[in-house]
Amino acid sequence: MFDLDQDYPRDMVGYGRHRPDPRWPAGKRVAVQFVVNYEEGGENCILHGDAASEAFLSEIVGALPWLGQRHANMESIYEYGARAGFWRLWRAFTRRNLPVTVFGVASAMQRNPEAVAAMVEAGWEIASHGLRWIDYRDYSPQAERADIDAAVALQTELTGRRPLGLYQGRTSTNTLALGAAEGGFLYLADSYADELPYWVTAGGRQQLVVPYTLDANDMRFATAQGFNSGDQFFTYLKDSFDVLYREGGMQQGGMMSVGLHCRLVGRPGRAAALERFLDYVGDHPGAWVTTRLDIARHWIAAHPPRGGYRPSRMGPALFREVFGAVCADVSGSPEAGAATAERVYATGLGPEDDTVPNLSRRLAEAASAPADERAIRGRLEVLIDR
Repeated sequence: MFDLDQDYPRDMVGYGRHRPDPRWPAGKRVAVQFVVNYEEGGENCILHGDAASEAFLSEIVGALPWLGQRHANMESIYEYGARAGFWRLWRAFTRRNLPVTVFGVASAMQRNPEAVAAMVEAGWEIASHGLRWIDYRDYSPQAERADIDAAVALQTELTGRRPLGLYQGRTSTNTLALGAAEGGFLYLADSYADELPYWVTAGGRQQLVVPYTLDANDMRFATAQGFNSGDQFFTYLKDSFDVLYREGGMQQGGMMSVGLHCRLVGRPGRAAALERFLDYVGDHPGAWVTTRLDIARHWIAAHPPRGGYRPSRMGPALFREVFGAVCADVSGSPEAGAATAERVYATGLGPEDDTVPNLSRRLAEAASAPADERAIRGRLEVLIDR
């Protein structure tokens, strides 16, 4: 008989039969989130120092890597995504004033500053999609962490703002722990395990995961078992949305992620189906079309981890988000609240600070102007020791 290991690292239960009411803002029934993956120029190519050409997610279904050679057809398909497909998607979303999250490969964005400027101009969230769009399964933890750090630094330089979300995509078993240990991400997206955000302990930290999708994803135009027409894509998206919207009427609404790639759905015959779906969602007032970062911030505020927050096990980004908001409510200044939280975090946190009395005292003392410790303490009681 097979022995169940109590230390089994996978969670096969999740929320179970008692799925929480997400309490989306303004009573919305479902959160709908569109991701534009910007990867073109970051893929495998011997021009980038790789051993072989790219073989994944293109019009050449079943492509194989060409060892030591450039693959001109593959390269031009990726070039199409940057040169034409991106702009078709950019126009579709900006014309409708719809928010977008970009999963941006830093080296790809570096090769197209005009596209980056358009993302920033549109107010899109740009999450990290790693330094390169390559497979990290055989990388050492140290090498993968070095690439994550380099991606954050380069994206910050390119956009003027560090990413608060991470989706490595072609991951290793270390990716979640490395992203959590980095400490600067409010959410990680390398999971397909649920339709709601959920908390994990990884890399020694409390970390929010906002799961992504491989089914409601245009990548299935480039797989052997997938969509071969825009009608199939639209029907699948519509059916997914309709089920979630109906469930949202029973306070069980989830989150619908839609994955898009410039070189795939950016083609005219597929973009038409995407635009039909954008308009279909727009006809439903109970749909909250938003970014992954806004979903993460809602979940952090409305759904703390089981047992409450543990300051000594929080990364700097999460600590600033949670306790900066507490101080901001007391002081009336979001900037002052964030600065207070940053000062406390910078001086170090231990297990003794995982209590309401100790943390409220430290936050009050760190405030640049006199702070009401009792008011802070009252706010902390609903966040800690739950």
